[in-house]
Amino acid sequence: MSAVTTPQPTAGERAAGFARTLVSPRGAVFLLLIVLLVAITVLNPSFAEPSQFIRFVQRVAPVAIVAIGQYFVIVGGEFDLSMGSVVTAQVVIAGNLIGQDESKSIPVLLFMLAFGAFIGLVNGLIVTLLKVPSFIATLGMMLALLGATLYWTGGAATGNPADGFREIGRGGIRDLPVIEILPWSVVVLVVVLLLAVWFARRPFGRTIIALGDNPTTVRYSGARSWWVKTSTFMISSLSATVAGVLLVGYAGVHPSVGRGYEFTAITAVVLGGVVLGGGRGWVVAAAAGAFALEALFTLLNFAGVPSTYRDAVQGAIIILAVAYAATTVRARRKGRALEAPAPEISPTPSSEPASQTSPAPAEEQDAAASARPAPIPSTQRADNETKGGS
Repeated sequence: MSAVTTPQPTAGERAAGFARTLVSPRGAVFLLLIVLLVAITVLNPSFAEPSQFIRFVQRVAPVAIVAIGQYFVIVGGEFDLSMGSVVTAQVVIAGNLIGQDESKSIPVLLFMLAFGAFIGLVNGLIVTLLKVPSFIATLGMMLALLGATLYWTGGAATGNPADGFREIGRGGIRDLPVIEILPWSVVVLVVVLLLAVWFARRPFGRTIIALGDNPTTVRYSGARSWWVKTSTFMISSLSATVAGVLLVGYAGVHPSVGRGYEFTAITAVVLGGVVLGGGRGWVVAAAAGAFALEALFTLLNFAGVPSTYRDAVQGAIIILAVAYAATTVRARRKGRALEAPAPEISPTPSSEPASQTSPAPAEEQDAAASARPAPIPSTQRADNETKGGS
């Protein structure tokens, strides 16, 4: 008996597959990022210097971390609009509770993490148990946190944490060759991204993606849907907390430091090819979306475009990215439907002539139908190669 060998793809087929990946919703963001970085380098050649580029990564790190947290919420089928207010609240908490006493840094940091997890827990329970749409629930939380922060600070910059705490956001490993300094922000971003990739590959992470794809199937599988969805909001708030810790280092303590971060994170996630409504996306592409978005704003700044156009550009990006993803998915589904062969109906062999076979009595048919288990509803999608967070 000879073994069946699978033909290896040719170089042309591999190149064609790579090209299709680059123009897919999850791969186009990397191509866009490369084009933007090249354009920035053309306008400002010093941007390509290692020390300047590492500073760019340091500046994007908080946005990318927030986008990673927003990814898990969106891929699970929901939204989190409270992230910007969580960032602001955490910055104000650090600035006012630590002060110049560095011995309070660790206790306050633990309190900030607990506070962030609590906000995410409240958001998740409101959405899952009270059945409030996540858009409304997190919008209310955003306004509540913002109002409390403004009441606490009076709308002005207050508090100044100790230099040891601020070192997390503005310091790093110094006197390195080539890059001169490796900021702690970059180290934190790499650690968070690696943890996110690992978590997305775990069974619980895949359950989050499945929940956004088909909640009914997840419920029939025995998973606790309310806890899975609530955990995404907790991850989101914790990522906003980490971003707040980094922003304390160089953005200062001001009640507007986190304003707009929730929409920036959503834009980055959508630009990374994550499908709104859940079930499709890649966490690395979501982080790359944050870099592409910041690279675009940097390019517009070097090109002399007024900063007042930033919101308009961000809104246009959301519309175009969602439209592109939806068009690509529809085209892929249509193509697969056309390629699917029609099922062949073969006659059932029988040892007796067809005229001699008689149907079972109606009572037996009803009994067999009632004993047959009900099928589990499923809405399996056709574009399976873009499913998952690996």
